[in-house]
Amino acid sequence: MTLGAPDERGSLIDISVMVSASTPEWPGDTPYSCRWTWDMARGDSVNVSSITGSPHVGTHADAPFHVDAGWATADALPLDSFTGPATVVDVSHREGPLTVQSLGLAGSVTGGRLLLRTGQSIAAGPFPDHWPWIAEDAIRELLRGGLRLLGVDAPSVDARDSKSLSVHRALFQGGACVLENLDLRNVAAGDYHLTALPMKLVGLDAAPVRAVLQRLKPA
Repeated sequence: MTLGAPDERGSLIDISVMVSASTPEWPGDTPYSCRWTWDMARGDSVNVSSITGSPHVGTHADAPFHVDAGWATADALPLDSFTGPATVVDVSHREGPLTVQSLGLAGSVTGGRLLLRTGQSIAAGPFPDHWPWIAEDAIRELLRGGLRLLGVDAPSVDARDSKSLSVHRALFQGGACVLENLDLRNVAAGDYHLTALPMKLVGLDAAPVRAVLQRLKPA
């Protein structure tokens, strides 16, 4: 398949979740908060803020270290996996575990980057109770087909009640990367150019990203 280049005439589509004090965190995780070190309203010469919160709040890339203490941390994530052609697939009317067949894929995706629109994003408001996820066997099949990144608009690539995080583990063991908490509510299924570079945060289990899509023009 010949891939088109990003359509320079098309505008960027921001698929990042807005982060504020009201952004839902994973239950039990550290929420986002902000305080002001210097404040011009108090007579200071500049405004300077300080933020706290889990790197998993909002749109982020998980690092392999998230599920295994011997694996790579966020500062070692391969940037080339987070930019390039990507396919958005709508699974919002389906339930997990999803198979390659139920995804409508032939075992491979555009550029090796797959984004799932589950319809269960925190961008819509509350933390969702459930969302569809890809079966572990299907993940391995996609990895054999060249999968290098899986992104979801849900809070996790695994099921909410998963304790083993087997999808995370299968992806990382296969050399693929993970994006979570995207905002795909206004994105149609199809092929795009993805840019979602993680921050270079040393030693962490995840890193925030600003994720955008751009339509691909015909080859």
